[in-house]
Amino acid sequence: MANAKHVALLKRDVAAWNAWRRKNPNIRPDLSNADLSGADLSGANLARANLREAILFKANLGRADPVKANLRDHADLSNADLSGADLREAILFKANLTGADLRGAELSRADLSLAPPGERGPYGR
Repeated sequence: MANAKHVALLKRDVAAWNAWRRKNPNIRPDLSNADLSGADLSGANLARANLREAILFKANLGRADPVKANLRDHADLSNADLSGADLREAILFKANLTGADLRGAELSRADLSLAPPGERGPYGR
C-alpha cells in the first residue's frame, strides 16, 4: 500500500515534492495502489518510485522523471500524458497504456512486456 504522506505531498505540490526528493535521495517513494487520476504531475521526480498498480488515468506526467520506476502489474496509465517523460528502465510490465500520449517519451530499456500499446497523439486522439 502507498505511503499516505508520499501521496499527499505529491498531490499537493510538485515543486515541494521535487524539493523533498532532492533532500531525501535514498528514500524510494511508495505510491503503490495510489489513486492519482487526473493529477498534474508534470515535471515530477518519480525516479525509482514504486507505482505498482497505481491509478494514473488521465494524469499529466509530461516531462516527468519516472526513470527506473516500478509501474508494473496493471498500473493504469490509460489516457495519461507521458509526452517527454523519461521512462528509461521503467518497469511497465502489464501496465495499461491505452490511449497514452507517448510522444517524445524516452523508453530505452523500459520493460513493456504485455502492456497494451499507447496511441500517438494527445490522450490517444
